[in-house]
Amino acid sequence: MKNQTSKQTVDTTKVASIAILFITSLAIIVLGAVFSVYSVLNSISFTVMSSQIHGAVFGVVIAFLGARYFASVLKLKSEVYKDTSRFSWSNFKTEKNKKTS
Repeated sequence: MKNQTSKQTVDTTKVASIAILFITSLAIIVLGAVFSVYSVLNSISFTVMSSQIHGAVFGVVIAFLGARYFASVLKLKSEVYKDTSRFSWSNFKTEKNKKTS
C-alpha cells in the first residue's frame, strides 16, 4: 500500500511572477559582477564628492544589492505560495494615525 501525499498546486500566475523576480535578481547580481570585472580590466573610476572611487566598488555594491533582493524574493516566495495568501488592494493601504487631542 502506497502512502499518498497531497501536493499543493500553486497558481501559475504566482509561479510566473516569482520566476520573473528571481530572474531579475539574478540579472542584477550578474550585471554587478560583470561591471566590476570590466572596471578592473579597463581601470574605470568615478569622481564622487571630489574623491576617486574605482568602478569595481560600484559593481560589488550592485551585486550585493542583487543578492539581498534575491534573499527577499526567497522570503516572498514562501509567503506567496501559502494557500491562505490572496491578493487584496487593502494590503497596500496604510493605516492613518489618529490624532490624540
